[in-house]
Amino acid sequence: MIKRPSKLKATSRLRALPWAGLAQAGLAAGRRWRALSPKDRANLTRLVRDSRGKAGNLSSKERKELGKLVRKLDLKGLGRDVLAPLRGGRRKRRR
Repeated sequence: MIKRPSKLKATSRLRALPWAGLAQAGLAAGRRWRALSPKDRANLTRLVRDSRGKAGNLSSKERKELGKLVRKLDLKGLGRDVLAPLRGGRRKRRR
């Protein structure tokens, strides 16, 4: 019995073309990054660099600014963009 590509699980598709998934993720992230204004990109870069990967290294004002900029990136939408091809492009209904 031959399985059709649409019947394969998402993980099987991901293993079949890992470079394609990485390329898709990179392109989607780049689009989100370029959607930010140059000022926002500079501020986000500065805050991430100053935090050294720990939000606790920032003041409360800087943490709020970081949160605002991350929300502008719309990481939830980024996940949808990257995972949609793996699910076969079909949206599942939640019940």
